[in-house]
Amino acid sequence: MVDSLGSRMKFAVVAPSTNTSVEPEYARMQPRGVTNHFSRIAIPDTKVTDDDSFMVMLNTIRDSTFDAVDVSMSMEPGCVIMGMSAETFWDGAEGADRLHKKMVARTGGVPVIMGSTAVDAAIKAYETDRKPIRKIGIITPYMPVGDRNVQKFFEDQGYEVVNLVGLKSPSPMMIAHESKQILKQAAIDVSDGVDAIIQAGTNLAFADVAAIAEFWLEKPVIAINTATYWHALRTMGISDQIDGFGHLLSHC
Repeated sequence: MVDSLGSRMKFAVVAPSTNTSVEPEYARMQPRGVTNHFSRIAIPDTKVTDDDSFMVMLNTIRDSTFDAVDVSMSMEPGCVIMGMSAETFWDGAEGADRLHKKMVARTGGVPVIMGSTAVDAAIKAYETDRKPIRKIGIITPYMPVGDRNVQKFFEDQGYEVVNLVGLKSPSPMMIAHESKQILKQAAIDVSDGVDAIIQAGTNLAFADVAAIAEFWLEKPVIAINTATYWHALRTMGISDQIDGFGHLLSHC
């Protein structure tokens, strides 16, 4: 017997309670027979004004993540998606690997998909039919301490970070209030001299902007929510091609 709606796959998605972008964006990418089931990491919408307050927010997320993962396992998912970003980049490639191992141990071996490594996989997927991607521009909603950790992750993977725009969003919930016009300008600002544009921060509603920007900038523009959901689908053997979210979901 299989789940009547999630006959092909049940995804557990773990995301902060302040996040209002991951759930609707994933829902629009959802193929037939695949269902998304959210477990919220309970955090307050604390103000973020500098590196210290950013770390307060991040540590609050860290303190509650395992509880949310444990709750999500009660519906016996086929895969767990981490709908959160900063922590998956922290301490570079070594930190990402350490976090992934902890998460898989917590799920009892159920596959876990994280944003940082999903974006790296997406870059490599683009490289199969385009020129190699070495120079990248990055967009984040973070304070400088977050930006440094995102940059370290990609440098550890061998990429050169040429441009980076950190939007310094004033709280975790307010990240979702960054307008499409602001995100469009950020994409333009990091586009010069790069092979691809990468966006971190899962509460930035960037999936639509990325698909449009990819067309007019004529280079890969990778939204973290698109990359993470794509990587989860492909990891679990689901190869459906979905239009409206750029080259990654429609061709890779």
